Amino acid sequence: MTDTTNSASSHSALEKLRQLIQQQEAQPASPLPTERELAERFCVGRREIRRALDVLEEEGRIWRKQGKGTFVGPAAPVQPLALHDLPQRSNLLEVMEARIQLEPGLARLAALRASGEQVALMQRLMERMQSIAPNDSDRHELWDSAFHRAIAEAAGNRLMLGLFDAVDAVRRDPGWQHLRVLARTTERLHSYDDHHQRLVQHIAKRQPQEAATAMREHLLALQQALIEALSGDKEELS
Repeated sequence: MTDTTNSASSHSALEKLRQLIQQQEAQPASPLPTERELAERFCVGRREIRRALDVLEEEGRIWRKQGKGTFVGPAAPVQPLALHDLPQRSNLLEVMEARIQLEPGLARLAALRASGEQVALMQRLMERMQSIAPNDSDRHELWDSAFHRAIAEAAGNRLMLGLFDAVDAVRRDPGWQHLRVLARTTERLHSYDDHHQRLVQHIAKRQPQEAATAMREHLLALQQALIEALSGDKEELS
């Protein structure tokens, strides 16, 4: 299975598990289906199910008890907007423009509203990203998305969170995985780790303007990396 397929499967599993959790939040005492049953239901591998469950556990959506199963946690995520045809009508550079408009505002609000638990979650997600091998595109996609979503949730605005989910779903379209891989280098990953560290520090210190600026600088760096990757890809094809 290719990196593109792995990433698409993991994200598909994560989104479907979010929906399942939302449906089951009224019955928190009932365990979720087993990994094998979830893999069969969602038509993905058990590895992709485990990776998606790891993200959900870190977010506090689920908890596991050995011998008992996996249970829904106290908070259910907002249902993402369903805009299935947007990847075909958009492109990665448009996605980055949207993110640059939306996410600095989310970071600013997070610095004003984030709870201690939400800041601790951002810290854990950031540390998980720093431990991922540079060539593990699937995990980078999963945990980076979860980190940015944690900031969006901490902003405390459900409409903006829904917009974030919609843009993030378009960003992760498997058709663009090739460009995202080209844009991801070890040097850039280290730089992004620094950006994430600054973001969490500003949010934790209640510095809204600094958090917004740090997010904007981070997204502009991502945008530039994608532009360079796109340019290099076109040169190879010409």
